[in-house]
Amino acid sequence: MVLTPFYLGNQSSSAESAGTMNSNYGAQISFSVPLDLEMVDLCKQLARRKLEKERVDYELTRLKNCAEVFKGGFTFAPGSQFAVVCGDVVPIAGAPKKQQASRVTSEPVLQPR
Repeated sequence: MVLTPFYLGNQSSSAESAGTMNSNYGAQISFSVPLDLEMVDLCKQLARRKLEKERVDYELTRLKNCAEVFKGGFTFAPGSQFAVVCGDVVPIAGAPKKQQASRVTSEPVLQPR
């Protein structure tokens, strides 16, 4: 729905009279209805895929950056508001570095308590 207000004004004068002035105000309301609902569904699906891809990209970047910070011997202070940023990044203990990089698993990594 679109609401469009408008103003129309006119002013004229002649040598014989003082002139006239007209003012008109109004508004126009328009409704738009998509005729091809399949296109709307397609747009929603594409938007969902883009959001999912961006979420995966974010998580992988976070994982990579946290691993680099850990390798450098740093971490966030416990209890700080940013401690949760890398709180769920857990190194795979005992695995050679080449296997860690190429290993893909669908099983969740359990964190020690």
